[in-house]
Amino acid sequence: MGGVSVGRWRNGAPRARTRFVTQRDHHAAAHSSGFKHLKSFYHGFAEPLLRGSFPGMPCYEHFVALQKSVFVPLVFFLHSHLGTRTGLYYIDSTALPVCDNHRISRHKVFADLAQRGKTSMGWFFGFKLHLVFNNDNEIVALKLTPGNVHDTTPVPALTRDLIGKLFGDKGYLGQKLAEDLLRRGLTLFTRVRRNMKSLPLSLQDKALLKARNMADIGHIKEFSSLNLSKHRSAINAFVHIIAAITAYQINPFKPKLNLQPRYQLETTA
Repeated sequence: MGGVSVGRWRNGAPRARTRFVTQRDHHAAAHSSGFKHLKSFYHGFAEPLLRGSFPGMPCYEHFVALQKSVFVPLVFFLHSHLGTRTGLYYIDSTALPVCDNHRISRHKVFADLAQRGKTSMGWFFGFKLHLVFNNDNEIVALKLTPGNVHDTTPVPALTRDLIGKLFGDKGYLGQKLAEDLLRRGLTLFTRVRRNMKSLPLSLQDKALLKARNMADIGHIKEFSSLNLSKHRSAINAFVHIIAAITAYQINPFKPKLNLQPRYQLETTA
């Protein structure tokens, strides 16, 4: 079966399915456990707890080597757990540096994938993670791009099937983008720069725009690690990112926006 082991463990579970479930659950649990590194989580928590149920449990080095085999199943798992379409959405992006700026010329792991980019915090070398949240702080769309991609570039693809209202920061300002989204039923709201005249907004839309800070990637960074600078394998780094997002997505305790019931009915009608 494509070289994949399909034997059974002592508890009767098929090995191929168990391998994915174990890898998925280990990564998700590690990101939500408070451990800073997967290695310390594996040796200090997962291995002592699960060794009795899985006698053939691999050592940490073999576990790391198996990570690449669960990348595609993990992506499908995350896709099947994306949030619902509520009509209210928030968009945000964050930089994922892969090394310190003074080491860019010597960096090899992501040399052909990462790019130089700039955020409000300065220059970096790495990737950008773009996410769209609903008003329940569930992720409904995501995209990983090189660091030199502008925030507005992936918006059309990220919001292709969304209608309603989309709230973002000043990085998403753009008349053409707003007009293109509006033509297919999605109204873009952003803050304006100091030298720009702001358009009149209803009190509800102002409140929703202010609530954008409750739906940013900072919550994911607080909940799970998105640090890529320690990775020696690109595919394992991408597994790390997907696992971190999955851990956040399946976490039942997310901050939710306190909207008035009447407005909730209006947006979901």
